[in-house]
Amino acid sequence: MAVLVAAVLHAGWNALLKGVEDRLATVVLLDLTGLAVAAVALPLVPAPASRGLLAASVVLHVGYQLLLLVAYRDGDLSQVYPVARGTAPLLVAAYAGLVLGERLAPVQLAGLGGVCAGLLVLAGTGRGTRWRVAVGPALATGVFIAAYTVADGLGVRRAGTVTGYVAWLFLLHGLPIPLYALAARRPALAGRLRRHLGPGVAAGLLSVAAYGLVLWAQRGGALAVVAALRETSVLVAALIGTLVFGERFGHRRVLAAALLAAGIVALNVPR
Repeated sequence: MAVLVAAVLHAGWNALLKGVEDRLATVVLLDLTGLAVAAVALPLVPAPASRGLLAASVVLHVGYQLLLLVAYRDGDLSQVYPVARGTAPLLVAAYAGLVLGERLAPVQLAGLGGVCAGLLVLAGTGRGTRWRVAVGPALATGVFIAAYTVADGLGVRRAGTVTGYVAWLFLLHGLPIPLYALAARRPALAGRLRRHLGPGVAAGLLSVAAYGLVLWAQRGGALAVVAALRETSVLVAALIGTLVFGERFGHRRVLAAALLAAGIVALNVPR
Protein backbone atom coordinates (compact mmCIF):
# COMPACT_ATOMS: atom_id res chain seq x y z
CA MET A 1 0.00 0.00 0.00
CA ALA A 2 2.85 2.39 0.88
CA VAL A 3 4.48 1.90 -2.51
CA LEU A 4 1.23 2.54 -4.36
CA VAL A 5 0.90 5.81 -2.44
CA ALA A 6 4.51 6.62 -3.34
CA ALA A 7 3.74 5.99 -7.02
CA VAL A 8 0.84 8.46 -6.89
CA LEU A 9 2.99 11.05 -5.07
CA HIS A 10 5.83 10.68 -7.57
CA ALA A 11 3.53 11.12 -10.55
CA GLY A 12 1.92 14.02 -8.69
CA TRP A 13 5.08 16.10 -8.31
CA ASN A 14 5.94 15.44 -11.95
CA ALA A 15 2.49 16.74 -12.88
CA LEU A 16 3.09 19.88 -10.80
CA LEU A 17 6.39 20.42 -12.60
CA LYS A 18 4.79 19.94 -16.01
CA GLY A 19 1.90 22.29 -15.25
CA VAL A 20 3.79 25.39 -14.06
CA GLU A 21 4.97 28.31 -16.18
CA ASP A 22 8.54 28.44 -14.85
CA ARG A 23 9.83 24.91 -14.28
CA LEU A 24 13.32 25.99 -13.27
CA ALA A 25 11.96 28.13 -10.43
CA THR A 26 9.77 25.21 -9.36
CA VAL A 27 12.72 22.81 -9.31
CA VAL A 28 14.68 25.35 -7.23
CA LEU A 29 11.87 25.37 -4.66
CA LEU A 30 11.55 21.56 -4.85
CA ASP A 31 15.28 21.16 -4.13
CA LEU A 32 15.30 23.77 -1.37
CA THR A 33 12.35 22.03 0.31
CA GLY A 34 14.20 18.71 0.27
CA LEU A 35 17.32 20.47 1.54
CA ALA A 36 15.38 22.00 4.44
CA VAL A 37 13.88 18.65 5.43
CA ALA A 38 17.34 17.04 5.26
CA ALA A 39 18.92 19.82 7.33
CA VAL A 40 16.36 19.22 10.09
CA ALA A 41 16.99 15.45 10.01
CA LEU A 42 20.79 15.60 9.71
CA PRO A 43 21.63 16.07 13.41
CA LEU A 44 19.48 13.05 14.25
CA VAL A 45 21.07 10.51 11.87
CA PRO A 46 24.59 9.04 11.49
CA ALA A 47 26.82 9.99 8.56
CA PRO A 48 26.99 7.46 5.68
CA ALA A 49 30.21 5.62 4.87
CA SER A 50 29.69 5.42 1.08
CA ARG A 51 30.76 8.97 0.22
CA GLY A 52 31.98 8.22 -3.30
CA LEU A 53 28.69 6.65 -4.35
CA LEU A 54 26.82 9.47 -2.61
CA ALA A 55 28.74 12.04 -4.68
CA ALA A 56 28.05 10.11 -7.90
CA SER A 57 24.36 9.89 -7.02
CA VAL A 58 24.15 13.65 -6.45
CA VAL A 59 25.60 14.31 -9.93
CA LEU A 60 23.22 11.81 -11.51
CA HIS A 61 20.16 13.24 -9.73
CA VAL A 62 21.03 16.75 -10.90
CA GLY A 63 21.48 15.52 -14.47
CA TYR A 64 18.14 13.71 -14.24
CA GLN A 65 16.35 16.88 -13.16
CA LEU A 66 17.91 18.99 -15.90
CA LEU A 67 16.97 16.48 -18.59
CA LEU A 68 13.45 16.26 -17.19
CA LEU A 69 13.10 20.04 -17.50
CA VAL A 70 14.09 19.88 -21.17
CA ALA A 71 11.76 16.94 -21.90
CA TYR A 72 8.72 18.57 -20.26
CA ARG A 73 9.32 21.77 -22.22
CA ASP A 74 8.30 20.04 -25.44
CA GLY A 75 6.62 16.73 -24.55
CA ASP A 76 3.33 15.75 -22.89
CA LEU A 77 3.33 14.33 -19.37
CA SER A 78 1.61 11.19 -20.66
CA GLN A 79 4.50 10.67 -23.10
CA VAL A 80 7.63 11.89 -21.31
CA TYR A 81 6.97 10.26 -17.93
CA PRO A 82 6.29 6.70 -19.21
CA VAL A 83 9.25 6.85 -21.61
CA ALA A 84 11.62 7.99 -18.85
CA ARG A 85 10.35 5.55 -16.22
CA GLY A 86 10.05 2.68 -18.71
CA THR A 87 13.57 3.09 -20.08
CA ALA A 88 15.24 2.68 -16.68
CA PRO A 89 14.19 -0.92 -15.84
CA LEU A 90 14.87 -1.90 -19.44
CA LEU A 91 18.48 -0.70 -19.10
CA VAL A 92 18.92 -2.35 -15.72
CA ALA A 93 17.72 -5.67 -17.15
CA ALA A 94 20.06 -5.33 -20.15
CA TYR A 95 23.00 -4.49 -17.88
CA ALA A 96 22.32 -7.49 -15.66
CA GLY A 97 22.16 -9.81 -18.65
CA LEU A 98 25.07 -8.48 -20.72
CA VAL A 99 27.52 -7.40 -18.02
CA LEU A 100 26.71 -9.56 -15.01
CA GLY A 101 25.67 -12.63 -17.00
CA GLU A 102 22.33 -12.96 -15.25
CA ARG A 103 19.80 -15.00 -17.20
CA LEU A 104 16.25 -13.76 -17.36
CA ALA A 105 13.37 -16.10 -16.65
CA PRO A 106 10.71 -16.50 -19.38
CA VAL A 107 8.32 -14.12 -17.59
CA GLN A 108 11.09 -11.51 -17.37
CA LEU A 109 11.92 -11.91 -21.05
CA ALA A 110 8.25 -11.31 -21.77
CA GLY A 111 8.41 -8.21 -19.57
CA LEU A 112 11.44 -6.95 -21.48
CA GLY A 113 9.49 -7.35 -24.70
CA GLY A 114 6.52 -5.52 -23.18
CA VAL A 115 8.66 -2.54 -22.19
CA CYS A 116 10.28 -2.37 -25.63
CA ALA A 117 6.89 -2.59 -27.34
CA GLY A 118 5.39 0.03 -25.05
CA LEU A 119 8.24 2.46 -25.69
CA LEU A 120 7.95 1.99 -29.45
CA VAL A 121 4.19 2.53 -29.41
CA LEU A 122 4.47 5.56 -27.14
CA ALA A 123 7.25 7.16 -29.18
CA GLY A 124 5.11 6.68 -32.27
CA THR A 125 2.18 8.60 -30.77
CA GLY A 126 4.06 11.90 -30.96
CA ARG A 127 3.54 14.23 -33.86
CA GLY A 128 5.42 17.30 -34.96
CA THR A 129 8.75 18.89 -34.13
CA ARG A 130 8.10 19.35 -30.40
CA TRP A 131 7.82 15.63 -29.62
CA ARG A 132 10.78 14.80 -31.87
CA VAL A 133 12.79 17.23 -29.75
CA ALA A 134 11.43 15.84 -26.45
CA VAL A 135 11.86 12.12 -27.09
CA GLY A 136 15.68 12.29 -26.88
CA PRO A 137 15.77 14.01 -23.46
CA ALA A 138 13.02 11.67 -22.23
CA LEU A 139 15.10 8.62 -23.13
CA ALA A 140 18.23 10.22 -21.65
CA THR A 141 16.26 10.88 -18.45
CA GLY A 142 15.61 7.13 -18.25
CA VAL A 143 19.35 6.47 -18.58
CA PHE A 144 20.04 8.75 -15.61
CA ILE A 145 17.23 7.13 -13.59
CA ALA A 146 18.82 3.72 -14.17
CA ALA A 147 22.26 5.05 -13.22
CA TYR A 148 21.21 6.74 -9.99
CA THR A 149 19.10 3.71 -9.07
CA VAL A 150 22.21 1.54 -9.22
CA ALA A 151 24.33 4.14 -7.39
CA ASP A 152 21.74 4.59 -4.64
CA GLY A 153 21.23 0.85 -4.26
CA LEU A 154 24.94 0.25 -3.77
CA GLY A 155 25.33 3.40 -1.71
CA VAL A 156 22.60 2.54 0.79
CA ARG A 157 23.96 -0.98 1.25
CA ARG A 158 27.48 0.30 1.96
CA ALA A 159 26.46 3.38 3.92
CA GLY A 160 25.66 1.61 7.16
CA THR A 161 22.64 3.89 7.55
CA VAL A 162 19.66 4.35 5.25
CA THR A 163 18.39 7.51 6.92
CA GLY A 164 21.84 9.10 7.00
CA TYR A 165 22.41 8.36 3.31
CA VAL A 166 19.04 9.81 2.32
CA ALA A 167 19.50 12.92 4.46
CA TRP A 168 22.92 13.69 2.97
CA LEU A 169 21.64 12.93 -0.54
CA PHE A 170 18.80 15.45 -0.23
CA LEU A 171 21.10 18.00 1.38
CA LEU A 172 23.82 17.85 -1.31
CA HIS A 173 21.38 17.33 -4.16
CA GLY A 174 19.46 20.42 -3.05
CA LEU A 175 22.33 22.83 -3.75
CA PRO A 176 23.50 22.75 -7.42
CA ILE A 177 20.36 23.80 -9.31
CA PRO A 178 19.42 26.61 -6.87
CA LEU A 179 23.00 27.96 -7.09
CA TYR A 180 22.84 27.82 -10.90
CA ALA A 181 19.49 29.61 -10.94
CA LEU A 182 20.83 32.27 -8.57
CA ALA A 183 23.78 32.93 -10.87
CA ALA A 184 21.73 32.87 -14.10
CA ARG A 185 18.57 34.67 -12.97
CA ARG A 186 19.63 36.80 -10.03
CA PRO A 187 17.53 39.92 -10.85
CA ALA A 188 14.25 38.10 -11.51
CA LEU A 189 14.64 34.93 -9.44
CA ALA A 190 13.05 36.18 -6.20
CA GLY A 191 9.85 37.24 -7.97
CA ARG A 192 9.61 33.98 -9.88
CA LEU A 193 10.10 31.96 -6.70
CA ARG A 194 7.30 33.89 -4.97
CA ARG A 195 4.92 33.20 -7.87
CA HIS A 196 5.71 29.47 -7.80
CA LEU A 197 6.03 29.03 -4.03
CA GLY A 198 2.95 26.83 -3.63
CA PRO A 199 3.62 24.34 -6.44
CA GLY A 200 7.36 24.27 -5.72
CA VAL A 201 7.07 23.50 -2.02
CA ALA A 202 4.25 21.02 -2.66
CA ALA A 203 6.38 19.22 -5.27
CA GLY A 204 9.30 19.11 -2.84
CA LEU A 205 7.21 17.63 -0.04
CA LEU A 206 5.67 15.08 -2.42
CA SER A 207 9.15 14.10 -3.63
CA VAL A 208 10.51 13.63 -0.10
CA ALA A 209 7.41 11.68 0.99
CA ALA A 210 7.50 9.40 -2.08
CA TYR A 211 11.19 8.61 -1.61
CA GLY A 212 10.72 7.96 2.09
CA LEU A 213 7.78 5.61 1.56
CA VAL A 214 9.71 3.56 -1.01
CA LEU A 215 12.67 3.20 1.35
CA TRP A 216 10.38 2.27 4.23
CA ALA A 217 8.68 -0.37 2.08
CA GLN A 218 12.02 -1.78 0.92
CA ARG A 219 13.08 -2.37 4.50
CA GLY A 220 10.03 -4.53 5.24
CA GLY A 221 9.04 -6.02 1.90
CA ALA A 222 10.48 -7.83 -1.12
CA LEU A 223 12.58 -5.43 -3.19
CA ALA A 224 11.31 -6.83 -6.49
CA VAL A 225 7.68 -6.37 -5.48
CA VAL A 226 8.35 -2.83 -4.23
CA ALA A 227 10.11 -1.90 -7.48
CA ALA A 228 7.30 -3.33 -9.59
CA LEU A 229 4.58 -1.49 -7.69
CA ARG A 230 6.56 1.75 -7.79
CA GLU A 231 6.59 1.81 -11.59
CA THR A 232 2.79 1.72 -11.74
CA SER A 233 3.25 5.50 -11.51
CA VAL A 234 3.45 5.50 -15.32
CA LEU A 235 -0.28 4.79 -15.43
CA VAL A 236 -1.00 7.50 -12.86
CA ALA A 237 0.99 10.03 -14.90
CA ALA A 238 -0.83 9.03 -18.07
CA LEU A 239 -4.20 9.56 -16.38
CA ILE A 240 -3.14 12.93 -14.95
CA GLY A 241 -1.95 14.03 -18.37
CA THR A 242 -5.34 13.27 -19.86
CA LEU A 243 -7.66 14.40 -17.05
CA VAL A 244 -5.77 17.47 -15.84
CA PHE A 245 -3.86 18.76 -18.87
CA GLY A 246 -6.30 17.63 -21.54
CA GLU A 247 -3.61 15.69 -23.41
CA ARG A 248 -4.96 13.44 -26.13
CA PHE A 249 -4.63 9.91 -24.84
CA GLY A 250 -6.23 7.73 -27.47
CA HIS A 251 -6.02 3.98 -27.94
CA ARG A 252 -2.31 4.01 -28.81
CA ARG A 253 -1.27 5.69 -25.56
CA VAL A 254 -3.59 3.42 -23.55
CA LEU A 255 -1.92 0.41 -25.19
CA ALA A 256 1.58 1.83 -24.64
CA ALA A 257 0.98 2.63 -20.95
CA ALA A 258 -0.50 -0.84 -20.35
CA LEU A 259 2.43 -2.57 -22.10
CA LEU A 260 4.94 -0.52 -20.10
CA ALA A 261 3.28 -1.18 -16.75
CA ALA A 262 2.85 -4.91 -17.43
CA GLY A 263 6.41 -5.21 -18.73
CA ILE A 264 7.90 -3.42 -15.71
CA VAL A 265 5.96 -5.65 -13.32
CA ALA A 266 7.07 -8.80 -15.19
CA LEU A 267 10.72 -7.67 -15.17
CA ASN A 268 10.60 -7.40 -11.39
CA VAL A 269 9.03 -10.81 -10.76
CA PRO A 270 11.48 -12.85 -8.60
CA ARG A 271 12.96 -15.79 -10.45
